[in-house]
Amino acid sequence: MSHLVAVLSAMFPNGEEFFVNSVRNCRHQATDPELRKQVNHFVGQESMHGRIHRDLNSRLAQLGFKCHLVDRAVDIGFNRVAAKVLPDSVQLAITAALEHYTATLAEVMLSDPSAQALFDQDGVRCLLLWHALEESEHKAVAFDLYQAVNGNEVLRRVAMNVITGVFLGGLALGTALSAVSSSSPGEVPSLLGSLARLPRSPFLSPTVLARLRHYNHHGFHPDEFDTTALLQHWRIELFGSEGNLTDGRSQSRSQARR
Repeated sequence: MSHLVAVLSAMFPNGEEFFVNSVRNCRHQATDPELRKQVNHFVGQESMHGRIHRDLNSRLAQLGFKCHLVDRAVDIGFNRVAAKVLPDSVQLAITAALEHYTATLAEVMLSDPSAQALFDQDGVRCLLLWHALEESEHKAVAFDLYQAVNGNEVLRRVAMNVITGVFLGGLALGTALSAVSSSSPGEVPSLLGSLARLPRSPFLSPTVLARLRHYNHHGFHPDEFDTTALLQHWRIELFGSEGNLTDGRSQSRSQARR
């Protein structure tokens, strides 16, 4: 699980740079002022996520996780290849699809105590909860922008199906390489036990998998899954007067949210 989370964190900085650029490239085509405002908020939040995860990745690298390999692969695949050869509409469709993944996993993190309990370090747990909160807040922005500037249902579904293979394949390969390259022979039994428990993870429940597949339904929209109450709870929990992220160390994150 530690290797899996490290690989996910390593994917975020360059992945979210791709997200930001894909919405920026299409922002001028949006005629709705409210949507443009939401896109601006999306860009600010995603940019902050990338910076914070770079800090986390530096610490993970010090602990022996091979974050730089995944970080480099995502940069080449998304920012140096896909961003150069794919039309803007396809890049935006990819972003909307991956935002469905991040929002779905984020809302598991926010709603399931067993998911939160997987992270026993307060700092890491709070960082992931903060990231999850903002992913859920802007889960419909890239999708709405895509619908406004293109809206092709076939392209939307094809992008989701292709990116599912790329994302899950890359995640599995990166996790395996991280585990093999960072672990000693004495840790093999622990790794195998962790692997055996992985299918029972709250992030891989049948409900979660069904929700991910729901993206391909005709007429789908991210707001079909109402998280208003969940978001309100975590805004107070993390940023209220007694919240977990209201001390001086997290001031920059609070300012970024505002």
